[in-house]
Amino acid sequence: MQQPPNSDQSPHFRPPKRNGSFTYVLIFALILTVAYYIFNPQMGANDPQATEIPISQLSAQYQEGKFSEILVKNNRIYATTKEDKKVFAIRPEGERLTDLGLNKADNPTPVIAVSNESSAFWTNVISNWLPIIIFIALIIFMAKQLGKGANSAFSFGKSQARVYAKDGKKKTTFKDVAGMEESKDELVEVVDFLKNPKKYTKMGAKIPRGVMLIGAPGTGKTLLARAVAGEANVPFFSISGSEFVEMFVGVGASRVRDLFQKAKRNAPCIIFIDEIDAVGRQRGFGMGGGHDEREQTLNQILTEMDGFENETNVIVIAATNRPDILDAALTRPGRFDRRVIIDMPNLQERLAILEVHSRNKKLEKKADLEKIAQQTPGFSGADLENLLNEAAILSAKNNRPSILQEDLEHSIEKIGLGPEKKSRRLSDEEKKITAYHEVGHALVGKLLPGCDPVHKVSIISRGMALGVTWFLPETDRHLRSVSKFKDEICSLLGGYVSEKIFFKEVTTGASSDLKRASDIARKMVTEYGMSESLGPIIFGESGGNHFLGADLGGSKNYSEAVAAKIDSEVSKIIDEGKNRTIELIEKNKTLMTKIAEALLEKEVLDKKEFDAFFEKKTEKPSK
Repeated sequence: MQQPPNSDQSPHFRPPKRNGSFTYVLIFALILTVAYYIFNPQMGANDPQATEIPISQLSAQYQEGKFSEILVKNNRIYATTKEDKKVFAIRPEGERLTDLGLNKADNPTPVIAVSNESSAFWTNVISNWLPIIIFIALIIFMAKQLGKGANSAFSFGKSQARVYAKDGKKKTTFKDVAGMEESKDELVEVVDFLKNPKKYTKMGAKIPRGVMLIGAPGTGKTLLARAVAGEANVPFFSISGSEFVEMFVGVGASRVRDLFQKAKRNAPCIIFIDEIDAVGRQRGFGMGGGHDEREQTLNQILTEMDGFENETNVIVIAATNRPDILDAALTRPGRFDRRVIIDMPNLQERLAILEVHSRNKKLEKKADLEKIAQQTPGFSGADLENLLNEAAILSAKNNRPSILQEDLEHSIEKIGLGPEKKSRRLSDEEKKITAYHEVGHALVGKLLPGCDPVHKVSIISRGMALGVTWFLPETDRHLRSVSKFKDEICSLLGGYVSEKIFFKEVTTGASSDLKRASDIARKMVTEYGMSESLGPIIFGESGGNHFLGADLGGSKNYSEAVAAKIDSEVSKIIDEGKNRTIELIEKNKTLMTKIAEALLEKEVLDKKEFDAFFEKKTEKPSK
């Protein structure tokens, strides 16, 4: 039997229809409930302990005075004997109590009637129909749960991919993706192949089956994949790598098979797997050996990509920010054999991204996006989108008709440095220490050529920091030299040295600076080969064990003697930087005091105000 083209199940198995089963169960339950109450009129008796006797017997015993009390409830007459035994009799319809020989004046047994016509009606409704309603509601609830359970059981191994149809209302195209011109050029061939496959097959060309998008978080990998689908006008299957993996072995592989079957039926189309490193990590280092769920899922992906026929117009696009941990079989030719690198945007690309995301924003005419682009080196596309959103929120909060330039600049500081915490009150002594600490960073950075220009100095608390010195590069940098690293270390030690010179002791405020300086010095020695004594050698490799994304249990590729030399070299670099910083601050103590006093007065010094203190020639450190 051939499987229908629109069926998602195996041809050998057909689950029951959910809607029909539910209707039959509901009707059957309703019929059973009504019939049960019709043929059991005694259901709902008020006193299950009472024994039923004929009405004639109850009347005779009443006349003999054997009862202590008689209670009449609707069509039932309950009697309690003097021995506390309870009996009842059915009252014939239309018969009065006196006709039955009850309620006589000469009989001392009290007869109490507790119902009338209206109360009997409501009592009948409540006692008879309320249980029916509750029972039906319970049946409906159980039937729904049964239907959900059956449906989920049948679809447990089905793909959870979200499908964006080619005729969808909201399409993402390359016009919505600013920057990344080189990356888009790499994918133009994919779009053209999906539109005109015969153009390439005539020449014997094969389009790459898989495209790997590699870039830092927030650089627009998912957006670019959707733009490819929008430009090609084909269905787009989107799924995350983690959605394949379940606690049951084999489910991930089943979902992979189902996803690729759906894609083949909807060809030409695109499958997009986001965060593929969740299932595509190197095999052989998991806790489950070679049979764990993740590895089976990866094996199935590899098999399905090998199983594509040449005429099947299905292209798999995957995204990751950790290409170093991917399995080699995943990136070999024939699978993900095209790698598209998405870098952080440069100045022109940042400007283009800001223009795209400002289309639906009310910017004032004086707003200078180019200046904002210059102030945001290292920002990703997601960061820039968030910047404009924060500026819009700030503008709406202040009831402004449009977004001002100051709103944009304030958002840069909020994202890059953290929100201001003006509620954090510092004592006069703490404020003074913070001022000299920040001026120490700024002064050393200003006087050393390898440091970026000082953009702003503030003693207003931001995030976890009591004060902030903001260095802003004039151009995008891709390479760093030994001299630049050493100058940056001196700038980081500027706060520590300032506290020691001006207050004769150091505080905990320098801890984060010392950590950053130590990290730079250690990387210079172990990763960049910038140590003269140890030479151009990289230290710290662990043999490629990427279990759980970390180098757990890996062995060092150097001895303990070399480890001692590394520590000695790191200490040497830090000591040299400290001595240079001490010399620089000692020679400019007067200037530093002036800047610190101005900072204490204003709390914030911008670039223009800070540079004004250096119009006169300042003494340079000796080399």
